[in-house]
Amino acid sequence: MEIPDGYHAVPHGKLANVQTYLEMRSQPALRSEAGEASWRLERFGEANLERYRAVFHRVGDEYLWAGRLLMPETQLSSFLADSRVETYLLVTERGDDGLLELDFRIDRECELGLFGVAEPLIGTGAGRWLINRGLEIAWAHPIDRFWLHTCTLDHPNALEFYKRSGFTPYERKIEVYDDPRIVGVTRAGAAPRVPKL
Repeated sequence: MEIPDGYHAVPHGKLANVQTYLEMRSQPALRSEAGEASWRLERFGEANLERYRAVFHRVGDEYLWAGRLLMPETQLSSFLADSRVETYLLVTERGDDGLLELDFRIDRECELGLFGVAEPLIGTGAGRWLINRGLEIAWAHPIDRFWLHTCTLDHPNALEFYKRSGFTPYERKIEVYDDPRIVGVTRAGAAPRVPKL
């Protein structure tokens, strides 16, 4: 079958998505938030990779997050131990329910490397609560730029959420990579809205 101009075939076993890059150049006013008294932010070190992987799966499997799962254990430990990378967990009465990663490895910049809350918290205000903590922490450092990328496999409201939080889109890229369900790093039944080919 002929592929029309502007289209590209994606090999079986691969996923393709559009990455949108966003940034902010100054600290925005925080949007109002509603949080539970039991919610707390906990700084995570490299000591417990089992706990880290568990919350990574809990938050990211439905969005087919895979990057940290594909890292060899020594590389992941080294990454988490880097003083320029700050990883935080949103801890609720249920346990580890959110993940926030701030990467300061580029001078005067912060990348929001990972951000998300577990499915039971979607729609509760937990995302706003967590991004507000991220904004406070990032801008407490001497940075000129806070940036991130989100993709079409993320929550359908993610892009608008980041824009409401003060980020401005500036670039798009197409990413093609191994389907993490097929290579076995996420649950085989994760993200049923995305067909496996």
